[in-house]
Amino acid sequence: MPADPDTPRGRRVLSKGRMEGFSDGVFGFAITLLVLGIALRPPGSPLQQVLHAWPSYLAYVVSFLTIGGTWLQHTALTDQLASVDQLFLRLNLLVLLVVVFLPFPTRLVADALHNSGGERVYVTLYGLTLLAIRLLGFTLDAYARYEHLYSPAGEGEELHSTQRKFLPVVIGYVVAILIGLALPVVAVALYFGIAVYLVVPFREAARVLARRHSTRQ
Repeated sequence: MPADPDTPRGRRVLSKGRMEGFSDGVFGFAITLLVLGIALRPPGSPLQQVLHAWPSYLAYVVSFLTIGGTWLQHTALTDQLASVDQLFLRLNLLVLLVVVFLPFPTRLVADALHNSGGERVYVTLYGLTLLAIRLLGFTLDAYARYEHLYSPAGEGEELHSTQRKFLPVVIGYVVAILIGLALPVVAVALYFGIAVYLVVPFREAARVLARRHSTRQ
């Protein structure tokens, strides 16, 4: 693939296909690992054990939506790339490193909320991991723009949407982490709200509803 005219001489430009395939595999593996953190704990009847496992369900959903939102952002980013370079590949590995790490604090949070022990430490670690994923995703996007790795056709609407969400999400994570130092359960609820915000396309949904409403009139 020919290099962009603005590409500095001597920088090796690579095809993005293998990186996308590898990244999708890692995202799929990490999101599958989350289900291993769901476990029933005696004593109690089967129904009681299922109901008492709600912290595991909550942590699972938050982490699933977070990884899913990160994958959506990553897909929107890589779809617009014309090529990648060596440093971009290494930044991408850092994103995947933290994504694969997420099932670990997810399990810690579920156990802590269930046993009422160590909540502040584990929820803080969880929040810091979520924040790191978002910051590294932004770094990947910023580097691609700085090095002109995006296609000349321009960035897509999906990528613009994730870029607009960056600052509100980072502020939300910081606020939730601070709240979690005193109220861990409230912090996890805020992480859930942020995860929903990352995944649900509110503007697109509102646009579709408005269009359907106008056609009915």
